[in-house]
Amino acid sequence: MLALGHSFEERAAQWVQAQGWQILQRNYRCKLGEIDIIAEDNQQLVFIEVRARSNRRFASAAGSVDRRKQQKLVRAAALYLRNAGSRQNFPCRFDVIAFDPRQSGQDAELQWIRSAFTA
Repeated sequence: MLALGHSFEERAAQWVQAQGWQILQRNYRCKLGEIDIIAEDNQQLVFIEVRARSNRRFASAAGSVDRRKQQKLVRAAALYLRNAGSRQNFPCRFDVIAFDPRQSGQDAELQWIRSAFTA
């Protein structure tokens, strides 16, 4: 399952780069949590959570970013910003890139949720 998760993160990173954003860091880990992708979009920092589901019977991939997960992301982002140098005063947002299985076919569909939640 770890390899599958990595492949979705790779697809998300490719999508981010295709938008013209600069990826600053992937899999940022700290004592407060992990952020899958940190990117810069036109002098705005974007903290991106990547989620995937293989089965439609349970909550959607985006729906699995619950309040607890949001709080962990916000705390990890705050720690990242303390060491962000000249970017620490950039405006920030939290996006979710979710992959849910299609009704037919194997390939999961990418869904981008800009500003999925606020801090």
